[in-house]
Amino acid sequence: MTQLQRRRIPDAAVARLPVYLQILNNLANTNVLRFSSDELAALAGVNAAKVRKDLSYLGSYGTRGVGYEVTYLMYQIKRELGLMREWNVVVVGAGNLGCALAKFGGFAARGFPVVGIVDIDPKKIGQITGLLAIADARELGNIVRDQKVKIGAITTSSAGAQSAADALIDVGITSILNFAPVVLSTPSSVSVRNVDLGVELQILSYYEQMRAESGDSSQNSQKLSHVNA
Repeated sequence: MTQLQRRRIPDAAVARLPVYLQILNNLANTNVLRFSSDELAALAGVNAAKVRKDLSYLGSYGTRGVGYEVTYLMYQIKRELGLMREWNVVVVGAGNLGCALAKFGGFAARGFPVVGIVDIDPKKIGQITGLLAIADARELGNIVRDQKVKIGAITTSSAGAQSAADALIDVGITSILNFAPVVLSTPSSVSVRNVDLGVELQILSYYEQMRAESGDSSQNSQKLSHVNA
């Protein structure tokens, strides 16, 4: 099947594929050779029918009573996600988070080496973070061209995020990972993934509150039962 003939996978299914891949990696590390859609669904927190539908987009159909082969399905997901090659990343914003991303070797291990980091602060330019020297933001275009960068990560403040996005787009970047807590204005041709840690914490606070209220309700029920007895 050629690239032009490939069936487009729904965004929601694409978002689940990395989750499946991580589970498969864990299964492979424990020498599991085959698994069922029910088992994968339980580990991924989705229903089995959705798992089977997602995997069917890859052209992978499990055999009844046999299931899926772990290593082959890992290959199929990696192929579909474009993980058969490396994608170089540049970080815009050399604050604490940006420097931490530049130093983190786990991205390279997964095929996303950070090959450059830039900032507009003259005091930061030239400093070493990990194996990289912080470059002047005006060198962004040269870094993207020379290092064949495909993905940009924005770790600036909220105030500087849109300017960072504009700069990345101006030098040809069409995939952006945005850590700034702000909605970016970008062309429809640019893919943006937002990682807002504040939002994630707010979601967790909801579940903590639900647990607390559930605990209070349980305690009240126990007290009422004791009184009625």
